[in-house]
Amino acid sequence: MNIKHLKYKNYRNLRSGVIIPNKGINIIYGNNAQGKTNLLEAFWLFTGGRSFRGAKDSDLILQGEKKSQLDLCFYSEEREQAAQIIIENGRRNAKLNGISQKSSAGLVGKFCAVIFSPEHISLVREGPSLRRNFIDSALCQIKPGYAALLSRYNRTLAQRNTLLKDIPHHSELIDTLEIWDEKLASYGENIVNFRIQYIENLSVLAKDIYGGICKNSEVLGLCYRKSAENLKEALKKSRRDDIYSGHTGFGPHRDDIDITINSMSARSFGSQGQKRSVVLALKLAEAEIIYRKTGERPVILLDDVMSELDSSRQDYLLNHLNECQVFITCCEPESLKLLKNGSLFEMDCGELLKK
Repeated sequence: MNIKHLKYKNYRNLRSGVIIPNKGINIIYGNNAQGKTNLLEAFWLFTGGRSFRGAKDSDLILQGEKKSQLDLCFYSEEREQAAQIIIENGRRNAKLNGISQKSSAGLVGKFCAVIFSPEHISLVREGPSLRRNFIDSALCQIKPGYAALLSRYNRTLAQRNTLLKDIPHHSELIDTLEIWDEKLASYGENIVNFRIQYIENLSVLAKDIYGGICKNSEVLGLCYRKSAENLKEALKKSRRDDIYSGHTGFGPHRDDIDITINSMSARSFGSQGQKRSVVLALKLAEAEIIYRKTGERPVILLDDVMSELDSSRQDYLLNHLNECQVFITCCEPESLKLLKNGSLFEMDCGELLKK
């Protein structure tokens, strides 16, 4: 899988232009706040996911404009394909090969990418919701049906929570909880099974990659931690507490992934460098799983990452990316010393120039 070109108009500070990248490594350099990350974010949106920076769709339009447009031409499934995203009135509309999709989620599984940015260190450093989102986003790319399952679970969860808040004022509604518990438990157990299987596959690959990054001086461990062994029973037993709090206390929306280095919590005891290496290992393992499941090498997006690694770690990472199309942002391309058979672009005030 590789990008042939991307046309953009009024996307954040990228007013109008096109990038025709190399099939291998592409370095996009420039000072901070020039638009380098905006370009990677534009690529990422074609996976069907939300902005990896947590931005609202309305924030993706150039200030003073009413809409933005992105047109991507990419090679996948042994043919050239085209996708379009138009952001207008606070929402995204998408087309794939000229056919309108019900939502941008219709692009899930069609264009695959893996993104690493400095913000992703929070996967290790912060709370469980980010780790759950990481797994869910990865699963959506290799199992298109998972996105629909997750959507059904979240809608059912929201409906159950609304009911929990209404019951203190309408006690007769408590009898309807059984219906929602059945649905929530069914969807939830399927989600957990998918996640556990994914973590088992990810763990083997990430452990090996992390060992390569740290020259086998440390051992990375991953383990999925469920909030309840039997979700249906847990929901039943926690009804009184759930009604009191107005929220559902058990389910995959409360699960977590334990990440350890030498059997110690990476979140509590890992250094900044160790946490960065953990996330890089997770992302590279994710890319390998995508390839094994789909037969397509995902596009790799590395935002302001490589310049903070020494030359041996840069070389190790690139050896795992030499079959992928890669986009790397940095301030000074000379600090990387990587570009042999690739392309170099400069970003200046939203203007992209090939060097």
